[in-house]
Amino acid sequence: MSLLAVESLSKRFGGVVACDAVTFEVRPGEVHAVIGPNGAGKTTLLNQLAGELAADDGTVRFEGRDISGLDAPARAQLGIARSFQITSVFREFTALDNTALAVQAHDGHSLRFFGRAESDERLRAPARRALERTGLAARANVPAASLSHGEQRQLELAMALATEPRLLLLDEPTAGMGQADSQRMVSLLAALKGSFAMLLVEHDMDAVFALADRITVMTYGRVIATDTPEAIRANADVRAAYLGTDA
Repeated sequence: MSLLAVESLSKRFGGVVACDAVTFEVRPGEVHAVIGPNGAGKTTLLNQLAGELAADDGTVRFEGRDISGLDAPARAQLGIARSFQITSVFREFTALDNTALAVQAHDGHSLRFFGRAESDERLRAPARRALERTGLAARANVPAASLSHGEQRQLELAMALATEPRLLLLDEPTAGMGQADSQRMVSLLAALKGSFAMLLVEHDMDAVFALADRITVMTYGRVIATDTPEAIRANADVRAAYLGTDA
């Protein structure tokens, strides 16, 4: 049984079809990458899966349950976590505070009660574990603004992990990184493989082929192939549409 099943998911913005009857599935524990050229509809797809954007047509099922009508908080409660292409952290708070706030928000408490996240060990203990898993334990008390760009991306990942997701939606996790930071992120995600499923949108093909168990290729809002990395490399339509004829 698939963990996430997407069937005929469509989204239009006026005359522009951003997602055109997108259909694929994510299996439990797998890393499933979604690739395609700019404007292919990848981020629109993620926004719909996270519940941040309502689909015009189609269904989304999570663990067999139709969640098409649920908003983002409700989907998060079911175990769907999201990272963004642009880092989203509270820069004035420490790495530990940011991660504890993520736990607090997932528990359904208002972020206005920051005092809880600052002192409640029930929030800070899982936050510390998440920072440990992402290699930031030694930077727990450093303000997010003082972290490097790569460390801020690790922090965002820690915030997602602290909610104990069953599915992690990753939007360009290596965006803006240099080679060393990018390799560090790929190694980190590789170490997390199997702990939960990941849906990875990424332009870095080295990262994609290093991590993905299966790949879905989109172009002009449509899925043109879903297969193993080896089969995707050899697919003539994919090579022409995205990877290039010399791939």
